[in-house]
Amino acid sequence: MQLDDDDLPIGRVLSRRDAVRLLAIGGAAALAGCKPGAQRLAQGTTAAAGSGAATNAAVTASASGALPRCVAKPELTVGPYFLDKQLDRSDIRVEPTTGLAKPGAAVALEFTVKQIANGQCSPLGGAMVDVWQCDAAGVYSGVNDRMVGFNTEGQKFLRGYQVTDVNGVARFTTIYPGWYQGRAVHIHFKIRTPVQAALAGETDKTYEFTSQLFFDDDLTDKIHSQQPYAAKGQRDLRNARDGIYRQGGESLLVPVALSRLGFSAMFDVGLDLSDTQTGRPDRSGGPGGPGGRRRPM
Repeated sequence: MQLDDDDLPIGRVLSRRDAVRLLAIGGAAALAGCKPGAQRLAQGTTAAAGSGAATNAAVTASASGALPRCVAKPELTVGPYFLDKQLDRSDIRVEPTTGLAKPGAAVALEFTVKQIANGQCSPLGGAMVDVWQCDAAGVYSGVNDRMVGFNTEGQKFLRGYQVTDVNGVARFTTIYPGWYQGRAVHIHFKIRTPVQAALAGETDKTYEFTSQLFFDDDLTDKIHSQQPYAAKGQRDLRNARDGIYRQGGESLLVPVALSRLGFSAMFDVGLDLSDTQTGRPDRSGGPGGPGGRRRPM
């Protein structure tokens, strides 16, 4: 099987010098609270960009040269498995047609969405956060993928959206994702605001940001060694060999902790709503639809 190219990256992670220059003219794109991996990114890590791609990540630093408050998150393409306006629900594990929850390690996933303005991050309420992912066997709902070999049309497991509250928070209950050939373990997410325009399909009035969350390889090894994940066998790709992860995935690693539910994962992401580049259509065309074609196993 050739590698899946369903999630080709767009944009690039800027150097600190480029980011500060862009911020001076209001050109930052997507920013989030600093974490250890993000701080390393802020020290000058760069990634190659496709020809003509929009800049969708930047780093902001104070004029005094102090460590940046906020660090960019690269925008990645939507991929072929996004289905719009699915279910307004927090627990996305359940398949509505059967009422059964997809098996797997439960994860309480929390997004905190912020708006960047005047060098500050503030909570962004009323933003629509979509999440979609594969199940423990590496299968997505709602699609007929003849090349890979599954048909889940009419199903909606592991899909849903929530609207952020006044604190910018959107919460989901999901499972730790499985794997499929040619990709590291990941969860897709899309943020749109204002929610009214997004639900009405008014794309010209909607700011949109799309990316992915990645997971620590050692943790994935431990979880995937247990059922139902173990039934699929050992995954074929770790983060470092994933072409998407190499485009800035270290800053998209979501921290995971033990919780009463099983695991908890919290992720902060900030948006500069003045950036007109972020949110343009990612990639279109080809038999696989947005994100490029899917290749056979």
